[in-house]
Amino acid sequence: ANITVHEGYHSLMTSIWTGHYMGVDRQWADFQVYNPAATNFDGMWNNAYYGVLRNARLVLQKTEAQNIKVMSGMTKVLMAHTMGTMTALYGNIPFTEAARIEEFPNAKYDEQLTIYADLQKLLDEAIADLETGVGIPRSNTDIHFNGDPKKWIEVAYTLKARFYTDTREYAAAATAAQKGISTGANSLIAPHGTILNNNQNLIYSFLAVARTGDAAAATASTPTTPGRVTYLARLIDPTSSLYRGNAKTDETARFNFYYLRRGVNVQNRLEPNTVKRDTLVGFMSIDASFPMVTYQENKLMRAELAVRANNFADGLRELNEYRDWLGRGGYINSVTFARSPKRYAAYAEADFLSGGMENADGSLTKEEALLREILEERYVTFYCQTVAWNDERRTRQEKFGVKLTPNIGNRLPWRFIYAQNELNGNALAPKPDPGVFQVIPIYGR
Repeated sequence: ANITVHEGYHSLMTSIWTGHYMGVDRQWADFQVYNPAATNFDGMWNNAYYGVLRNARLVLQKTEAQNIKVMSGMTKVLMAHTMGTMTALYGNIPFTEAARIEEFPNAKYDEQLTIYADLQKLLDEAIADLETGVGIPRSNTDIHFNGDPKKWIEVAYTLKARFYTDTREYAAAATAAQKGISTGANSLIAPHGTILNNNQNLIYSFLAVARTGDAAAATASTPTTPGRVTYLARLIDPTSSLYRGNAKTDETARFNFYYLRRGVNVQNRLEPNTVKRDTLVGFMSIDASFPMVTYQENKLMRAELAVRANNFADGLRELNEYRDWLGRGGYINSVTFARSPKRYAAYAEADFLSGGMENADGSLTKEEALLREILEERYVTFYCQTVAWNDERRTRQEKFGVKLTPNIGNRLPWRFIYAQNELNGNALAPKPDPGVFQVIPIYGR
């Protein structure tokens, strides 16, 4: 249930709204123009509240009564992961009374900033439980870390840093990130296999099986309509006029990992890469694992937060350490990485000074130029992850950050709308349902 909250419809829709790919057919064409229906979110609310939160509360009733601390801590991390994502996407949501239907048949809506504060406390409790080392689950029952509490602790600290970043408590975020995920192997990922309707990568199942042709990275021109290419594809395509590569950066490997120039689901279309071959494996291949809370997120938070604290040297060092990891393969599939050109050489301070490759027109300070580069790197790295949309909204009203052009009209959406089943079943649900253009508290401040 936790995996589907992060990899399911939430990922698909935020990817469309952040320019990672586009919806071109059926209801996905509606999503492209910011016109979802409340029923589209029923499954996600069911997974979050019944699948995760209610079951987590039941697990905690048993584990806490029996002093099974590590399993309690793991459960609290999953609760925080899901509910932090839900409030980031929807704003004010039920939390304290949610999934306690016998006590609260109509759960109240908590204020978003209060939820974030409660999640920080929940993660502190999780860390304290995990640090005891008492109550490690049986071998092979934890699909992520086989019960290793140290890895779960790192995930908890990265989530704390994520949530503090969401609320712009940057000093607290920097402190948490120092204890966050320390290696790629300690990332929280969703493992997948090749069995249909069982363990396949969820985005593969959608794009290559259930809804073939509904999403693309580019559309062809017609006599009356110009073709479109997603913003991310233009950024990392070496043939694009918007290409972000330079003398120290070759994005060919990452482009090949993300996109397929001659699509397999719709021939001769640039589309998200769902293939698995002996020469090319895509981000959305049938058994590709999916990133949820990762080393790359933690490392790039450390880079951004250092610059925001006016520490250029540390920000540059963190970025270069990340680039070095990426240049050795990073999170790119090893088959695709080995067969594609790539380069992620270290940047120097001079690159961000006036006239440098990252500040060619001299219009920025070196700190501003570095922050711009880090935020763009986050956008590229967080492909198909909801945190990319969090970033875009968080920095939308700042000077830097990724600046998107609306898919239609002159407004970008700020939030998802509430699920139809929630509107029907909870007397305390907002009525009418706020639209996608209503600003939610943390991002509109």
